[in-house]
Amino acid sequence: MPEHVRRHISSGSPYEPILGVTRAVRVGPLVVVGGTAPIGVDGQIVGIGNAAAQAERCLEIIRNSLAELGASLDTVVRTRILLTNIEDWGPVGLIHGKFFGEVLPVTTVMQVSRFADPEWLIEIEADAYLTEEG
Repeated sequence: MPEHVRRHISSGSPYEPILGVTRAVRVGPLVVVGGTAPIGVDGQIVGIGNAAAQAERCLEIIRNSLAELGASLDTVVRTRILLTNIEDWGPVGLIHGKFFGEVLPVTTVMQVSRFADPEWLIEIEADAYLTEEG
């Protein structure tokens, strides 16, 4: 894939065309997955009140988005974990380790004041790099 070609994966959100955003984008070997919220396949929030359950759902969405763009969790080089309560970093970190224990991406954990939906306790972002074009 030439580096100037862009591929996008939609989350299906009606806000994407309004805001001019997408779930994930691939340009050449770089794959970037934007802030991922704990939304189930039914469109409902997963794990209300449970940051670890929400983290698991976010990482499942990220894994699926990466796969649609020819990447995988093994190709992730960086994650960012945004929490509304920094005290949740321990349980969330264990879930992150379940998905990335062998990969060891660099990670930033930070607290934010809130998200678009007050039931979201977490959003996660991921960047992947593919060593082979595909």
